[in-house]
Amino acid sequence: MTITRGSCKCQAVRFEYSGDFGVVTVCHCADCRKLQGSTGVIAAPANSSQLHWLAGQDRITEYESSPGKKRAFCSRCGTPLYSRRDDAPHVVRLRMGSLDTPADALPQAHIFCQDLPAWATLDDDWPRYARHEPGRG
Repeated sequence: MTITRGSCKCQAVRFEYSGDFGVVTVCHCADCRKLQGSTGVIAAPANSSQLHWLAGQDRITEYESSPGKKRAFCSRCGTPLYSRRDDAPHVVRLRMGSLDTPADALPQAHIFCQDLPAWATLDDDWPRYARHEPGRG
């Protein structure tokens, strides 16, 4: 079993994940762009029961960015950590930028490309989808 560790920038929040990641995507929706301050976010679905907080769980703040969708970040330094949906409590979408140890997971697609601004360019050959990738529930 692979253990992946992660943290926020200030190290107040630390976690480990002891499972496999689902399909890693780069999301370019307007919410992800605003909340990341970039062209999008690279996120990996993870089983919430295999996510263990080592420190700072009390520092995590969740923001409801749309009905039933929460985005979590460190309340001290602002590092984005994960998002989750109320209707899928067994899954969190970990922000790959918060990982400290190498993960055997690479992005497999760009999603919400319909929202990609003209100034953003994609220089890879991963599949691109207007909304979610096929098969996502």
